[in-house]
Amino acid sequence: MVKKVVTDTVSHEVKPDQQGAERDFWRRLAEFFLKRREASVFVVAILLSIYFQAANANYLSLANIQTLAGFAAATVIIAAGEVMLLICGEVDLSVGYIFALSPFIMYTAYQAGIPIPISIILALAVSAGLGFINGSITVWFRVPSFITTLGTYYLFFGLTLTISHGFPVLTPDAGPLNKILGNSIYWESFWALLVIIVMQVVLSWTRWGLYTISTGSNLLGAREVGINVNWVKIGNFMLSGLFAGFSGILETFRITSIDPSAGGPDIMFAAISGAVIGGTALQGGSGTIIGALLGTLVLSILRDGFTLLGVSAFTFNMILGAAIIIAMILNVRIQLLRKVGRE
Repeated sequence: MVKKVVTDTVSHEVKPDQQGAERDFWRRLAEFFLKRREASVFVVAILLSIYFQAANANYLSLANIQTLAGFAAATVIIAAGEVMLLICGEVDLSVGYIFALSPFIMYTAYQAGIPIPISIILALAVSAGLGFINGSITVWFRVPSFITTLGTYYLFFGLTLTISHGFPVLTPDAGPLNKILGNSIYWESFWALLVIIVMQVVLSWTRWGLYTISTGSNLLGAREVGINVNWVKIGNFMLSGLFAGFSGILETFRITSIDPSAGGPDIMFAAISGAVIGGTALQGGSGTIIGALLGTLVLSILRDGFTLLGVSAFTFNMILGAAIIIAMILNVRIQLLRKVGRE
């Protein structure tokens, strides 16, 4: 009898502690997903992969993984630049045609007798310069970046068609640099991952990243503490242009041709969508480069998976639109929850 009483007493003492530990675990897990949107996007990517593998046994084959990497790599590089711009409260719609224009600048320089490595550097410098033009018009003339880059979107497209005369050309032979510059799917993926790692370090652990977040979070406050917010924005526009041009060059070496109709709105919207789905706020002030990687990966998984299943491209566009709306609703709700938590 005494033994039973002691046992019951111990069980009554332990059970509340166990319940408290469980509640604490779920609370911490919820806080983690609220603070790290990338975690939830990663889970979505895993679940989608499991679903498409179950629906089609070829989904995780080596050939299809290479196709998936080809979908994602170029967009991921552009998305890294878009994240930096979105965080500081701006956007660049012209990246799709900087992507198309940069390889033609490289090709024109090469045809003029300039060695291919220098031609590539020249093309990248011009790409960054186009970003400088976008940033300067936005900052100095106080034109909203949406309008500025919508105008240069058409301007750069026209410039691409003028230089190319509307015809594709073969990518110059860079010799041993061919594979390194993207003529291997593994190298293009390597460059994409390198850009993501470097830019996440820049955003999280450097003064430039701090200035970018401060500019997007509180423009007036950042200016008052001495941050040159104009140059922060211009610098990020230049990064956006540079990454778009670099991505375009890698892609032309991968497919061995330069097409004036490449890129355009498809890759631009994919990059912005990947950034938003990955947790970057359109109103500025928050976001991560890794989130953009995962958001772009989710879009690539959806596109590739639906292609294997024979689903219409029209249906994919519907799902993409729904995904962006849901991501934005979650962004708003999470920011409200964070604000309540701080208060």
